[in-house]
Amino acid sequence: MKKKLTRRDFIVPLATATLGFTSLKSFAGRRNNTVVVGKRIGIIGLDTSHSVAFTKSLNKEDADAVFKNYKVVAAYPQGSLDILSSTERIPGYIEDVKKYGVEIVNSIAELLTKVDVVMLETNDGRRHLEQALEVFKSGKTTFIDKPIAASLKDAKAIFAAAEKYKVPVFSSSSLRYASNVQEVKNGKLGRVNGADTYSPMKFEKTHPDLFWYGIHGVEMLFTVMGTGCKSVRRTIGEDQEVFAATWNDGRIGTFRGIKNGKQDYGGMAFGENGIEHLGPYNGYDPLLVEVINFFETGITPVDKNETLEICAFMEAADESKRKGGAEIML
Repeated sequence: MKKKLTRRDFIVPLATATLGFTSLKSFAGRRNNTVVVGKRIGIIGLDTSHSVAFTKSLNKEDADAVFKNYKVVAAYPQGSLDILSSTERIPGYIEDVKKYGVEIVNSIAELLTKVDVVMLETNDGRRHLEQALEVFKSGKTTFIDKPIAASLKDAKAIFAAAEKYKVPVFSSSSLRYASNVQEVKNGKLGRVNGADTYSPMKFEKTHPDLFWYGIHGVEMLFTVMGTGCKSVRRTIGEDQEVFAATWNDGRIGTFRGIKNGKQDYGGMAFGENGIEHLGPYNGYDPLLVEVINFFETGITPVDKNETLEICAFMEAADESKRKGGAEIML
């Protein structure tokens, strides 16, 4: 006699199949006899120390509470193609991340089959548009490390593509989250009337001068001053360079790029209710907290217009150099 089928006979297999499908979108591990479930991060570009530092922070055993069980599980190594200082790092950085259980893959396409979200770390900003497009087409939320691109044109194209494919994306230097910078941004001093920032300034011939490294100090400046910069004038010295900018409302901000001598990050913010030192640099973890929150919510912590204005500022600074220190409108 055949058994009469009930509603449960259909629901249980269906639920089991659904759970099996869901597990493809996360990873499960066992720690102290407890199953830990989290999201899988893929890294593009093992040509920067950021990739190793981020992996070390995210994959250490005591990181789960801070980073919500997000782990780097796979990496595509090829970032820069012709910048020797970057390409020569790749073999060593491959071995470094493998120590943290990261699988090395042969293409971005392969990477995308193994991860839920992406950190585009390629050191060469010229490759970011090409690589980001491949990720965006997969629909995966993406963080793009500094610089977002090697030109304002490419930065605009990246944001346009992200909107086309409806993919959340943001880019930032870790110095945006240096000690006190966010407090000043969030109103600790009231209105910020002006600010001076400084950081090391290193050059790479394939990128506009500030895009390669000076962007750290520039990002600090825009974090506390906000958007609305209308012009910049560049003064070049042997050991340092100064970039004096004027905002639409008359406020003045400066960035000092340190080429020689003691290297450090910091600055001062001048507000209606006080003056505050900016810094010191607190490492990568404050940025990673923001990245993980972004992966969780899809809400970008840095407005695209601010990122684009930073790029416009840095291009204008190069134009000022070409014109002997003339004031250049953004």
